[in-house]
Order: sequence, then structure tokens, then C-alpha cells
Amino acid sequence: MDMFFERMLDLKQRGVPFMLVTAVAKEGAGPVDVGKKMVVTTANESFGTVGGGALEFYARQKCLALVKERKHLLETYLLSEGKILPETTSLPMVCGGKVTLYYEYVGPKETVYIFGAGHVAKALAHILRTLNFRLVVIDDRGEVLDMFQDAEEKHNLPFVEFIATKGIEPGSMVVIATPSHKHDYHVINKILEDKILLKYVGMLCSPEKLKDYLDQTYLRFGRDVDLGNFYAPIGLETGGNTPEEIAVSIAAELLAVANGKTGHRHMREACYDQDRYW
Repeated sequence: MDMFFERMLDLKQRGVPFMLVTAVAKEGAGPVDVGKKMVVTTANESFGTVGGGALEFYARQKCLALVKERKHLLETYLLSEGKILPETTSLPMVCGGKVTLYYEYVGPKETVYIFGAGHVAKALAHILRTLNFRLVVIDDRGEVLDMFQDAEEKHNLPFVEFIATKGIEPGSMVVIATPSHKHDYHVINKILEDKILLKYVGMLCSPEKLKDYLDQTYLRFGRDVDLGNFYAPIGLETGGNTPEEIAVSIAAELLAVANGKTGHRHMREACYDQDRYW
């Protein structure tokens, strides 16, 4: 296998998100041939080339923005400073040609941190691994964590200690299903204290547990605390109460949020409609 693809495969197997940039069209003079490729990671590490100079510099900067958004893009560049053509981006070059680059995101759909490695977490991870989610599982019970199979990373640490020492990637998703409501509360409170901006924070709980948590949270953080991305009870309203059925419900909710889909009946909405906790 070509060294370029070996390195790309290594990144993919390690769950490292990256952008693959390919020159797909060229007209006139320019420093790159059609088919040339470059990889840029979230850490701004790169290999391969799409021609060097201003074109490659611009492509690297574009990659760093796109990899955060997990988006693809097709864009055409005019390699002539000061000139303007419709539907092209002019770059400070003198070659005079046009080059079209295709930016392809390669990596997990989302990173999901699962706090707690119990029955529901195991069933959920088994589903999410088939849906291209990157899974990080945290539990302070070593014997329970040892039996957990479907995760790229496993951390045998106290829950809050993991956040303090390892951190949570901003914009990721968090599922909280620890063996104790106190641990659950501590995880969410740590996220609020550290002001970690997440796409989703979900807690496995009953309506009674949710009410208790909200009462304590409002006392600690005030009524203006931002819980807009907080989902509890967790999951879509699909029915069923086995670990596997609950996991399907949670996985569906994660997919809906990750894909920006609305109109679904979430468990938190059913709960709030009944008891008006907010």
C-alpha cells in the first residue's frame, strides 16, 4: 500500500478526524496536477500536497475550519491575484489558471463520552459503533470497565477526575449513566462550572430524579443556568424499558441532534409537558 494511504488508514483506525483534500479539476497553469491529495488533521499536521504556495496555505486553513464542522466542500480557485471570476476564490498567485479542490471530512460523526459502563451504556455503545460515533467510556469500577467492548477509549478514573485531568472535547456529546445519582449530578455540575460548550448532555434518569436534580441545580447555579442542550430523561419517546430498548431510544436521540433534525418527541419534552419542571 502507498505510504500516503497507510498513514491515512492509521489516522482512521485511531479515530483521529481529518480532512482529505483532492485536486479534482484544473484549467491553465498551476502548481498542482489533478489527483494530487493532502491530509490535514485537527492538530494542523499534514502530509501530501496540493501544490504548495498560497493555494496549499489557503487549503490548510480551510481544512482546519471544515474539520471542526465535519463538512465536505467543493471549491474553485483562481490563481491570479486581483482578478475576479464568478463562483471562484481569487488567491495571491500569478499562475493564471484555475484549480478545483474537493475537501472530504474523514472521521467519526461525533465524539460521545459515556460516563458509566453499565448495562444501558454497553447496549448503547454496541449500537453507536455501527453508526460511526467515536466512543470514550469512563468508569471508576475497573472490573465493569474490563468487560466493556465497544469503545475506542476506556478510562478507569473517578468521573469528575476524568473531566479535570483529561477534559471533554468542546462540541462533543455526553451521556451520563453512572451507578449513582450523586455521580451523575457531579458530572453535569462540573461541565457547567467549567463552561464546556457541548452539543448534547443527556442523563439517564426518572422524572423524580430529574426534578431532584433541577431543584438542586437551580439553587446552586440560579434559574438562568443554560440547560438548552441538557436532555433528561434521555432518549426519544419510543417505549420499552429493557437496556437494549432504552439504548435504541438514546441512539435515535443522538442521531437526531447530531444531524440537526427536529420534530421528534423527546422524553424530556414528554416529562416537561406533564410536570412543567422548567
